[in-house]
Amino acid sequence: METSPHEITGLLQAWSAGEQGAFEKLVPMVYQELHRLAQHYMSQERPGHTLQATALVNEAYLRLMGGKPISWQNRAHFFGVSAQLMRRILVDFARSRRSVRRGGDAPAVSLDDALVVSPEPGADLVALDDALHALAAMDARRGQVVELRFFGGLSVEETAEVLKVSVETVMHDWKFAKAWLQRELEAAPVDDGS
Repeated sequence: METSPHEITGLLQAWSAGEQGAFEKLVPMVYQELHRLAQHYMSQERPGHTLQATALVNEAYLRLMGGKPISWQNRAHFFGVSAQLMRRILVDFARSRRSVRRGGDAPAVSLDDALVVSPEPGADLVALDDALHALAAMDARRGQVVELRFFGGLSVEETAEVLKVSVETVMHDWKFAKAWLQRELEAAPVDDGS
């Protein structure tokens, strides 16, 4: 039997109110979707990556439990935050691997190319993360739109609901942010591995 978004939202709000039992009921309801998100992220990583999808989900859960309490708005908000946590975990992992292997900047990559597997996807993720931080510093909402749409996999409508803006605003921000990030990524210095 499929769980309704309203049931998940109710449990998220109960968890926000401090009901630990609500979180325990929520976990099995959202695990499959979180695992799907984690598998999507891991499919973009290099073969033999030491972090597995299940470990990524578990680390995200630990961060959700150990972080400051969040006032959950709804299911879309939860998955957006969860996707953000997974992205941070993978970016931190990629940064640590890059700094161990060699110095230097990540290679340039287009936003569209970041969606497909490349020889150094961890480095691509670092370059995209750096560009996204620059965008968020310039315009926080546009940075959130990219994070929710690209990393969180939310629809335009879900993104509008989370950010409490119109669908048209999200579409405008998404179009602007993609063009801005594309320009930034193309201007990023290329790391030739030497």
